[in-house]
Amino acid sequence: MGWTELLLIGIVALIVVGPKDLPVLFRNLGQFVGKARGMAREFSRAMEDAADQSGMKDATDALRGLSNPKKFGLDKVKDAADFTKWEPGSNTAKLAEDRAEAAKKIHAASAEKATKRREAEAAAQADKTAQDAATAKAKATGPGASQADATPDAGAAAPQADTAGDSKA
Repeated sequence: MGWTELLLIGIVALIVVGPKDLPVLFRNLGQFVGKARGMAREFSRAMEDAADQSGMKDATDALRGLSNPKKFGLDKVKDAADFTKWEPGSNTAKLAEDRAEAAKKIHAASAEKATKRREAEAAAQADKTAQDAATAKAKATGPGASQADATPDAGAAAPQADTAGDSKA
């Protein structure tokens, strides 16, 4: 109720009861409101006592404890996830070192295989170049070919061999 409603009730009470009996009416009304509040307080206290006796307070505390992470062990999870307390000599560190060593071995083995493959490819290319040069020389020195025809082919094969040698590096 706002002030306007209380003012309206006061004006109606003034008209109905009259100015002479109005203070007595307000005194009685105040006593009645005080008694009603006292009864409400007493009822609330009785309900709280009954709830305490029935164990409801324990249930309420348990429900409030649900929001407390320490009651559920979540503080231990936070501690476990805290990397500021990490010790270098722990099992985790040893496992990390083992994994790093294994990764290095794998990397070295794959690099070695790649190097061997490149060398084999370069050797195959050099063999092919030598075979191509020999075939060209045989064609050039065949019947009806002059010595001048064979010389340029042999000169052409030499730079190819050099190129194959550069691909090794």
